[in-house]
Order: sequence, then structure tokens, then C-alpha cells
Amino acid sequence: MEALIPVINKLQDVFNTVGSDAIQLPQCVVVGTQSSGKSSVIESLVGRSFLPRGTGIVTRRPLILQLNYCPKDDRDKRSAEAGTLNVDEWGSFLHTKNKIYTDFDEIRKEIEAETDRMAGSNKGICPEPIILKIYSPTVLNLTLVDLPGLTKVPVGDQPEDIESQIKSLLIKYISNPNSIILAVVTANTDMATSESLKIAKDVDVDGRRTLAVVTKLDLMDAGTDAIEILCGRVIPVKLGIIGVVNRSQQDIMNNKSITDALKDEAAFLQRKYPTLANRNGTPYLAKSLNRLLMRHIRDCLPDLKTRVNVMVSQFQTLLSSYGDDVSDKSQTLLQIITKFASAYCSTIEGTSRNIETTELCGGARICFIFHETFGRALDSIDPLAGLTKMDILTAIRNATGPRPALFVPEVSFELLVKRQIRRLEEPSLRCVELAHEEMQRIIQHCGVESQQEMLRFPKLHEKIIDVVTHLLRRRLPPTNSMVENLVAIELAYINTKHPDFHKDAAVVSSIMKAASNEDDHYSRHNIHRQTNGLPVEQESMADKKNWLMRSSKSDGSGKDESSTNSPQMTPQHVTSPQKPINLLPEVPTQTSRKLSDKEQRDCDVIERLIKSYFYIVRKAIQDSVPKAVMHFLVNYIKDNLQSELVTHLYKSDHAEELLNESEHIAQRRKEAADMLKALQKANLIISEIRETHMW
Repeated sequence: MEALIPVINKLQDVFNTVGSDAIQLPQCVVVGTQSSGKSSVIESLVGRSFLPRGTGIVTRRPLILQLNYCPKDDRDKRSAEAGTLNVDEWGSFLHTKNKIYTDFDEIRKEIEAETDRMAGSNKGICPEPIILKIYSPTVLNLTLVDLPGLTKVPVGDQPEDIESQIKSLLIKYISNPNSIILAVVTANTDMATSESLKIAKDVDVDGRRTLAVVTKLDLMDAGTDAIEILCGRVIPVKLGIIGVVNRSQQDIMNNKSITDALKDEAAFLQRKYPTLANRNGTPYLAKSLNRLLMRHIRDCLPDLKTRVNVMVSQFQTLLSSYGDDVSDKSQTLLQIITKFASAYCSTIEGTSRNIETTELCGGARICFIFHETFGRALDSIDPLAGLTKMDILTAIRNATGPRPALFVPEVSFELLVKRQIRRLEEPSLRCVELAHEEMQRIIQHCGVESQQEMLRFPKLHEKIIDVVTHLLRRRLPPTNSMVENLVAIELAYINTKHPDFHKDAAVVSSIMKAASNEDDHYSRHNIHRQTNGLPVEQESMADKKNWLMRSSKSDGSGKDESSTNSPQMTPQHVTSPQKPINLLPEVPTQTSRKLSDKEQRDCDVIERLIKSYFYIVRKAIQDSVPKAVMHFLVNYIKDNLQSELVTHLYKSDHAEELLNESEHIAQRRKEAADMLKALQKANLIISEIRETHMW
């Protein structure tokens, strides 16, 4: 089991090299208030004076102290660690690489210098640890962490929140479930008010990881002793309470050696606490810590192995996501362009690997715009919207000139139907706009497949968006122009010989002739009755009018008039999955005076003809506008996207600059690579442990 602590020390070196707290390694964390004797306890365990001394806060950075037992006759280990130096004891810092310190005063100076370098000289603290290894034939294998002492009031240049800073630092280390908390308390104060025991209990509620060390046994008031404290009757501590006697400040000033101090400590304990002497003192503390730490490491090692293996897998995946360093920029650029263009086209065609399940996108969204949004918008247009009876009558009168007409003039029909056909242009152009917006939105959606490359090369990402946006913008005018032409074509020639319209026109013509004949018949009949003093008959004309209205109920498109005004066709606002879209302008309505029978009949005829021809044109527009959008916009972009990107990016003079990697991604890759290397090394170290070492 003695081999376990050096293994943990090696792992500590590995992970502190990359500055990672991801792996929580077993170690003994020393906690206490200022001037409680923490430094003296640590120096007694080492057997050397090497820690900075002074008033106020002296330890201002965590010091991770790795004690390595190195017997004098173990030449292999000594040569491996110290080279050809012929010394019994030495130390080395992780930050000074291979430099060996044989003078422990130099070690103290290096600790002070490194502390000032990171924490400044104004008594502030720094959470970055200092790693110190000490090799000696007189120490036991231990890993100790010396932390700043708890304080209440800032002094000198210390910040106002120094207390909370120190407490946060302590909690960070002792919260590690794999750590042993060494709570230092003084015998000449009330143990119940000990700050170190209180903070230890806050994180180690069950007390399974806390060991108490009672210092200054020799400084208790005359007539008192610490038997009650040492026996755990004041405050019980599960791992035990061990009393020690440290060197006083006067002893330090007199250069009293630690060896002599340990002899005096043993004599004091034998004299003052003879029954407890063998379970107290610095040697017993060292053995207890060594035993506890080895047992703790043995319990933690299986979980540690699993944790390292899991993290190796995680960081391998993370590193792969960042990609390798770009060696051939031209090839990489072409690959990214091709990947983006392929993803864009796949999103339109519906063959993308990442199928969206929360909303319509790409080709599916364009299909919805064509057949739902645009289709419903056209269906909801009333062929007679904005046309009152008086408007129709006025058009008829204007088309007849100064003489009353016997028949409805064809010019009035053409004038009025063109006015209604123009209403199809606005929703058609809005359809183009919605399709264009979706094509623009696909840029972000399809970027998911090449998201890592886009994050890695932000300039390239920005340029790709610019190229696609400009291409879409260039295709918008010709598409709009084509759609406008489709409506203009319908306006250019009103084809009254259209097969579907011709049928309705023939029906209306026969109705009008019959009505005209009946007008003549009833006029002569009424003149005759009037001449003979009889009343004029009106009901026959009313019956004729009702027959004409019934005949106009059907418009030749398969829909009767009531279907146009059905609830599902009348909404002016068409709802899409994202937002409501109003494709139609509001048309004001007008009131009209009561019309004569002939005026009503003429208006009914014009309305029937307008409806019939409008439905024919609307059907053609509803079919041709999506085709125009597909040809002039969607398919053009699909066919020319890659060549456009190659022309503006791959063949440009700035191709090299586009693959300048984001500093953030480069830094993250380096950190991930370092961490993966450390984890693989840690895995190798752990795998060298044989099961026999653990028992």
C-alpha cells in the first residue's frame, strides 16, 4: 500500500500541469485560523523549517506539499529523482521544472517569490497552487495542502472581503469528497468556538473525513489540561483528536532544531499526559495521516479509474469536434464549401440528415407557402370584392355613350374583369417574398451540419452568408418581374373564347335573348291591355327576373355563389406555422340605390361573366406563380449555389484569410489536447498499480 501515495502524487503533478480541477485526488487539507500553528505542524511532519514566517497572513496561495519517503540505500530512486546529487534531503517545485533545492532556506525564498509573483505583495490571496515535492529518509509518504489561515478583520492592504475569499478557497479544497480534512485548533482556546471545526462540519456533515489536531498544549493556563479535549469528550471527532507541541516563536528565533523540538514534545507528553502519550505527538500524527490517506486512496481508486476512462472518451470526442490543424487550406476550403452547398440543397429537397421535427423548414415550408398560404389567399378573394351594383351600372352606362343600349356592352365586362384580375398581383408577389425569406432562413438551418466549421472559421462563415444572400437578392427582381408578367399577360388579352368561359357566355347570351323577346312580348301585351283599359301585368317580368337569378347561381367553375362566401374561404388573414400573413388589401363596401328590373338584370349578367372569367384566371395564376418561383428562384439557387461559392471564395485572393481560425477555438483545442494527454498519462499511471498494492 505504500506505493499508492506516490501514484497519487504523480497524478497530482499531471493534472496540475494542465491546471485542471476535473479530477479530485485524495489529499490531506490543513485548515485553521491564523497563528493556530498550521505551519509548525507541517514543518514538524517534514522535520525541516522551510515555510515563510511573519505576522498576519503569510500563506497566501495553496501549497500542495508532496512528501516522498526516500531511504538512503535506495540508489535507484535517488538517482531517478535527484540525478547525481549526493544529498540526503532535497526539494523541487513543479514551476521550476528540474531545478533541485538542497537548501531549505532557498525553498522558503522561492515560495515567497512565487507567492508575490501571482498574488502580489499587498497581502492578497491567489487560488493558483504551488506544488512542492520533498524527498527525505525521515518522512512518510503524504500529500498535504497548506491553505491561508481563516481571518475575520482585513489588515493593511488586504481587500475588505478577505474573509469570504479565504473561506471560498478553503471550501473549494475541503469539499473534495476524496480529501481528508486536518482541522487545526489551539488548546488554549474554547474548542467549541473553533472556526476550523465549524467549516469542516459544514462540508463533512458526518465527520468521516475530519481529523482534529490540537496545538499549543504547553501554553494552557496553569492548573488546566487538555485530557477532556484529547479524549473527545468536549467535541467528538470520528477520525480522532491528536495533540502536538510545536516550537514557540522564541524557539524559532533561537534556531531551535525540529529534532530537538520533537524530543521536547515527547518529554512533555510523557510528563503531562502519560496515559495518552503514545496516541499523541507529531510522529503519531504522521503515521495516522499516512494510514488514513492510504486507506482513503484505496477506497477512491476504483472510482478514480472509471472517472479517468470516461473523461478520456469525452475529451477525445471534444478534440475531434474541433478538427485537426489545417495543412492544405485550399482543400479544406473546397470541402467546407461543398459540404455547405450540399446541406443547403438537401434541406430544400427534404433529404437532410437532420430532419426538423418542431417546425416546417426548407422545401416543406416552401410547399406550404405555395399550396396553403398562397392558395388560401387566392381562394379567399371574392371575384366581386369592391364592386357595387352602382359601379357595374356606371361602367355599363359609360360604355354605351349617349344612346341607351339594348344589350350589355362587352367593353364594360372587359373593363371590370381587368380591375378584379389586378387584385391577384399583390398576393402573388407576397408569395415570392415568403419563398425568398425561407430560402434566406435555410442558410442558418443547414448550417447545423457544418456548425463546427462555421464556429471554427468565423470569417468564412460570414462570407458564405454574404455570398448566398447576394445571390438570393439578385434572383428576387427577375422572379418578381416574371410574376408581374403573368398577371400582365392575363390583363393583356381577355380571351372570351376560352373553352370554359365560352360555355358560360353562350348560356348568358341565350338568357339575354329570351329576356329581350319576353320584354318585347310583354311590352306589346301591356300596351294592348292599357289601350283597352286593363291593368298592366307585372308578375311575368318578376318571374322572368327570378329565373335569370337562379340561372346565374352557377358560374361555370363548378362552384356556386354561396361557396365563394363560405366560412372557410372568407378570412382575410391566412395563418402559417410561424406568423399570420395578410396577403389581401381591405376593400371598402358601398351602399347603392334600388335598381330597376332591367338594371338589375344587366348587373346580374356582368357579375356572372366576371365570376366565370375571374375563376379561370385565378386557377391559372395559382398554378403558374409557384412554377415561376421554382424556376427563377429555388431551382436556380440549387443549381448555381456551389459554383457561386467557388467563384467568390475558393477562387478569390482572400481564400487564405478565410481559414484563419477563431482564437477561441484554437485555445479550446489546445486545452482539450493538453487535457487528453494528461488523462492518457494518468490512465497509464493508474494501470501500473497491481491489485496487490491495494491490500
